[in-house]
Amino acid sequence: MNYLTKILNATVYDVARVTPLDEATAISKKYGTTFLLKREDLQDVHSYKIRGAYNKMSQLPRKELDKGVICASAGNHAQGVALSAKRLGAKATIVMPVTTPEIKTSAVKAYGASIVLHGDSYSDTYEELHRQIKEHGYVYIAPFDDPDVIAGQGTVGKEILDQAGRSLDAVYVPIGGGGLAAGVSVYIKSVRPWIRVYGVEPDDSDCMFRSLKAGRRVTLDNPGLFADGVCVKEPGVETFRLCRENLDGIVHVSTAETCAAIKDIFEATRAVCEPAGALALAAAKKNARKGERVACVISGANMNFDRIRFVSELTELGEGREAIFDCAIPEKAGSFLKFVEKLGRHSVTEFNYRMSEGLNAHVFVGVGVRDLAERKALQKSFRAAGFHCIDLSDNMLAKEHVRFMVGGRSQVAVANEVVYNFEFPERPGALMDFLRVLGGRWNVSLFHYRNHGADHGKVLVGFQVPRDQRDEFARALDEIGYPFSDVTRDPAYRYFLGKR
Repeated sequence: MNYLTKILNATVYDVARVTPLDEATAISKKYGTTFLLKREDLQDVHSYKIRGAYNKMSQLPRKELDKGVICASAGNHAQGVALSAKRLGAKATIVMPVTTPEIKTSAVKAYGASIVLHGDSYSDTYEELHRQIKEHGYVYIAPFDDPDVIAGQGTVGKEILDQAGRSLDAVYVPIGGGGLAAGVSVYIKSVRPWIRVYGVEPDDSDCMFRSLKAGRRVTLDNPGLFADGVCVKEPGVETFRLCRENLDGIVHVSTAETCAAIKDIFEATRAVCEPAGALALAAAKKNARKGERVACVISGANMNFDRIRFVSELTELGEGREAIFDCAIPEKAGSFLKFVEKLGRHSVTEFNYRMSEGLNAHVFVGVGVRDLAERKALQKSFRAAGFHCIDLSDNMLAKEHVRFMVGGRSQVAVANEVVYNFEFPERPGALMDFLRVLGGRWNVSLFHYRNHGADHGKVLVGFQVPRDQRDEFARALDEIGYPFSDVTRDPAYRYFLGKR
């Protein structure tokens, strides 16, 4: 298939606009690298998805369009299909989970599409999608694994080369199912093969990386939800093939690095992009080489307002300007003062301490630092002074839960305690359903929840489960169906919440 021809003949500009390629001046100066931001957040639907959806739908025969189109999405693809259908005079049906935030359903309704809310998970949603197709004969518009969709997204790559000229070293593209990365990379490698093209995935949602490494498509059990725009369990067949042939590599970025990139983009453009939209810049910063000129696709700006709080909290860590330490200090007069003196003139961002009945107390401290080298030097100085010190700066349990719970340790040892991280769907009754399965059989010894503005909430829960009931408990966890992980042995839990 000649994708170069398909991209050059794509019909996206009936509805999409040529978005600017703007330099992020401040961070370019800081890194000595020219960072160019491809502003797909400026499309009418605030993401690049309109390109692929419209290119696919505009090439359907009128007879097919008159049947109506359908997709399953709670995000940017839904808006792209809805707007495209409106422009083409077709009926659109969008199937979404019942947990979809109102801001997303309202955006789709504004384009005249019909919405079907079904199920708590995307597996439930896709079952309803196929039922709707069977019943009504709708035409399915795939989110990424379709040649016309891929070609539509590939126009982003064409615009980048037209705007950047020949002095471009690399392009960074976020990856979910791979439609954007496939389209951009196949165009650039066809026209200027010397330009490096990197896909970017979150640490906890990297189905393309794992697939490329394995040489076959790999399915993730529970991809991370923070960058929901790239939360995909498995890459497409065609997108996997094209990414394997054309990408120079994949870069992983953390949640904190993504949050820092969101701030960088805001400072450069005064626009708040969604987490998936900031992945490319986060990776480009991580790979920065002095003197290079690189383009980063800012893929979208459909951000829930409530999530901005969480982004702000993690930004300092993502920029490497805050370190979090667990330091053990002797429970004796003068040791607390000695510890504070070792902090010197460092800016303290958080400090939590509680007296312990043991020989040592654990201090949870956040400290402002300039970079990784200063963070390591500070840890070394604590240890040199005789304080046992663990760096928790990259520990997500510490950053998302424990820092808000220090001081909440039980005054007595909690027998048989096990602790798990869960992801709850944000819907009424989710907690009740959870407790009906588990809470009636095992005592809840710890519970912490924070709303991150996403479709799912992260919950830390402790239970008292005797050892002879662990198998029964494991079966009950599977019965619930919520994603979970055992964090009982995590040092952040053991030092601040667990028993001595």
